[in-house]
Amino acid sequence: MTGLQLYSFFLSSSAFSVRIALNLKGLEYEYKAVNLFRNEQLRPEYLKINPIGFVPSLKDGDFVLADSFAILMYLEEKYPQHPLLPDDLKKKAINYQAASMVTSSIQPLLRLPILGYIGRNLGQEEKISWVHKHLGKGFAALEKLLKDHAGKYATGDEIFLADVFLEPIIYTSRRYNFDMSEYPLLSRLSMAYQQVPAFQAAMPENQPDAPTD
Repeated sequence: MTGLQLYSFFLSSSAFSVRIALNLKGLEYEYKAVNLFRNEQLRPEYLKINPIGFVPSLKDGDFVLADSFAILMYLEEKYPQHPLLPDDLKKKAINYQAASMVTSSIQPLLRLPILGYIGRNLGQEEKISWVHKHLGKGFAALEKLLKDHAGKYATGDEIFLADVFLEPIIYTSRRYNFDMSEYPLLSRLSMAYQQVPAFQAAMPENQPDAPTD
């Protein structure tokens, strides 16, 4: 056993990415559910683990780390099996860029507090419009970025960092009935990811805290 504990919420795309990486690296971990719908991320005991009150968080023995990107870089350094970054410098940079586009330009705009605020104050239609607008902007940029680099996966025929972030945000888009017809590359990549056991095991519906109905 590695002694790893992952604080996760089944629908969190950030936590989804970390689950994929842990699976790819063959690392066993204890799943610690944090229900965002019940605001468990704001409880004092959890804020001691992650002061900003987000998921995921990772405990490795007495070491605690929050933020999905930081967690993945830590895992990459400590557990080098199935590298998440290629050796080629330019390909590595493309992986960093794609991952950063998801984590800094798409995911923050779709967090539950933001969507809840829009829904309460402007209505559900405006909330969906907001989600579609920012998914569309991000996905269009990712299509352009990856068109000259993709193979079976985002930057070739091996799964790397970009892939680990792409499938969770594409999965999120399906929850909001987002039309993927204008993004054929991302659609093709998502179909490939869904055939990979490490991705399948990380899917929200396969987590311990996922509803059974």
